[in-house]
Amino acid sequence: MRQMRILVTGATGYIGGRLVPLLLQSGARVRVLAREPRKLARRNWPGVEVFQGDVLVPETLPAALKDIEIAYYLVHSLATSGEDFSELDRIAATNFANAAKSAGVKRIIYLGGLGITGSDLSEHLRSRHQTGDALRSTGIPVTELRAAIIVGSGSASFLIIYDLVRKLPLMLCPRWVKSKCEPISIRQVMAYLVGVLDEPRTVGQTLEIGSGEILTYQQLMEQCAEVMGRRLRILTVPILTPRLSSYWLNLVTQVPISLARPLVEGLRNDVICRDKRIREWIKVPDISYKEAVRLALSKMSAHDVESSWTDANTARAGKPQMPQGEPLKDERTKTCRAPANKLFSVIEAIGGESGWYHANWLWRIRAALDWLIGGVGMRRGRPDPRRLEVGDPVDFWRVEDIEKNRRLVLRAEMKLPGTARLTFEVEDCGESSNLRITAHFWPTPIWGKLYWFTVLPLHHFVFEGLLEQIVSRAEATQPCGDGS
Repeated sequence: MRQMRILVTGATGYIGGRLVPLLLQSGARVRVLAREPRKLARRNWPGVEVFQGDVLVPETLPAALKDIEIAYYLVHSLATSGEDFSELDRIAATNFANAAKSAGVKRIIYLGGLGITGSDLSEHLRSRHQTGDALRSTGIPVTELRAAIIVGSGSASFLIIYDLVRKLPLMLCPRWVKSKCEPISIRQVMAYLVGVLDEPRTVGQTLEIGSGEILTYQQLMEQCAEVMGRRLRILTVPILTPRLSSYWLNLVTQVPISLARPLVEGLRNDVICRDKRIREWIKVPDISYKEAVRLALSKMSAHDVESSWTDANTARAGKPQMPQGEPLKDERTKTCRAPANKLFSVIEAIGGESGWYHANWLWRIRAALDWLIGGVGMRRGRPDPRRLEVGDPVDFWRVEDIEKNRRLVLRAEMKLPGTARLTFEVEDCGESSNLRITAHFWPTPIWGKLYWFTVLPLHHFVFEGLLEQIVSRAEATQPCGDGS
């Protein structure tokens, strides 16, 4: 492959995060577009240009598209925008197509969803097709690849199956479990996304990609259970509609209802490949569904998940990142007889499997309430138990800012009548250090203030205990007599 100039949108997401290193290996000159470039700080992508921009803000696109030959469009509003994801996706794709046309981009490559166009197509799959139409609207040749369930560590669709199998030995399922699906391994998806670059017959074509193995959703769950060594019984009942099923999945799986509902509603459609041209044009090794499951599980057990659906920022698209006005504040401080680096290492390990050090039962109750009303709850955990980067989820928080050994800022992503941040600040005093924990809350009118003053009595118990636990854990790492 000659050294193509390629732009990847959605580089902080599940697909884009895995595509960039493969493009670099192929010899391409890669540029990425990200709303929050700091989320890419942990990526080891030598030579990659990073441009800050947003497909919903057209004026941010020309600089990123300058001198680009081929652009990958891997943006999806489903996980970030609630019920209006379809309209936002259409606007975003139109903005990008217009900017690409003006910049002289020769080709756009887009990953969409399988499904036969028609009145019965779910809103999610219809939106995926409409996004492809919007990208084609300016006349730039678009290669659209359409896939069904992608099986891989970090895939939202696969994690729904995994959680159901892991938690429920007996399932009452709706009739959609008999719908047919052609799953595909994430490795095969990546091979096709890179392979189309050197296959001229794919230019301007809409192509369907799959593993060649057609299964029902019931068979997907049964075979996943077999790989996991679990017993599973499935009973189908006629009363569970896709909407009711999405509420149920919200309670059982890691995927919140905002993402589960459109995905589940799409399960009523058979999604299998009818156009098999790409299998002749690009030779990709076969990977069975069971083998794809084994590969995904091995990555998950080793904590080696390269990218995940949780990498997407769940803040609403287009919403200002900084709230306006003066926040309500609760601030607490304590001196620690351990140096700043020891203290910060305890802070950086918070959440996920480590828990919240104090009153974990209260954190779990708050997460359960959030879960019940469609929030993220604590289902996401954290991607790395040892370190944090900007953009990482931490249970129902997300890292907004981090400065090693000095500062960690978490933004709340639970359902709240306002905007909340939790800040940990460390002051280096040589052999000792000081810790300040500050809760900021920007309330919505009336309900926000009512919420704040209702939970305020709990703050003393929760945050004082958290402060004590962080300091005592840091001091416990010191040799006997140190700091005395």
